[in-house]
Amino acid sequence: MQDNVSPRNGKTVKQKRPAKMRFIPHEEISSPRPILCEPLSMLELAVLRLSPVYYGLGVPAGDGSAVVIIPGLLGADVVLFELHAWLSRLGYRPYVSGMGIAADCPHVLARRLEETIRRAYAQTNRRVHLVGHSLGGVFARSAAVRMPDHVASVITLATPFRGLVVHGAVLALGNLVRRWIRARYRNVPEWCGTSRCSCAFGRSLGRKWPSSVAQTALYTKDDGIVDWRYCLTGDPLSDVEVHGTHIGLIFNSDAYISIAERLSERPGRRISKTVTRPRHRRKVRAALG
Repeated sequence: MQDNVSPRNGKTVKQKRPAKMRFIPHEEISSPRPILCEPLSMLELAVLRLSPVYYGLGVPAGDGSAVVIIPGLLGADVVLFELHAWLSRLGYRPYVSGMGIAADCPHVLARRLEETIRRAYAQTNRRVHLVGHSLGGVFARSAAVRMPDHVASVITLATPFRGLVVHGAVLALGNLVRRWIRARYRNVPEWCGTSRCSCAFGRSLGRKWPSSVAQTALYTKDDGIVDWRYCLTGDPLSDVEVHGTHIGLIFNSDAYISIAERLSERPGRRISKTVTRPRHRRKVRAALG
């Protein structure tokens, strides 16, 4: 509230200040994103292959920790083959999610991911890192909340975990997946696959983030599918901006640099959020215009 003096009678009038825009957790809202720019993700793959980062040069080496990588909506583990191979070259022990195609009941997919995390934890005798792209980041965050003793950190790539504000075509695709889920299982509630679902996965979306699990949110303002503002944690040290497309973040060299830096962090040590582009990276950008 603020006090204003009326120009007519000189009396003090109480006026409400305009309400600040706030995030609506897990709300589904259609957003007119520039989705036609997403095919440029193939250019990001080409730039990655030309970059020394692709061969593990100029980034921190791995320490043998397990890293489980999780695909987005309708994605499969094979889609993340470049990231999987790159993590292996760095010296990490990458694991596919084991979820299959991400188009099933979220509770079923979350259980499969949980099995993979437990296996990776048992085989490495240390807490596991999770890297999730888009919807895969939501599964990663859910697993971290439910299994904080097994998860060391979560890195999300263009994941709208603060609210599902995405292109209308993606919302329509999500509704088709939900109808398929209901037709397959028949006894699931109509809100299966939404934040209103009362399964363990649905309940985890509203739980408090565990302080023992580090989190990093990579986002791009050029995202053609989701509203990048809903991909942020709100902590400037956890939110990292890179330049690229939504799809292309799975093979974006700037994203790879940030992933390597964050995976190499140790408790009590924070690496700057700024992405430093090596000289060779700037030359490639200049060559591509």
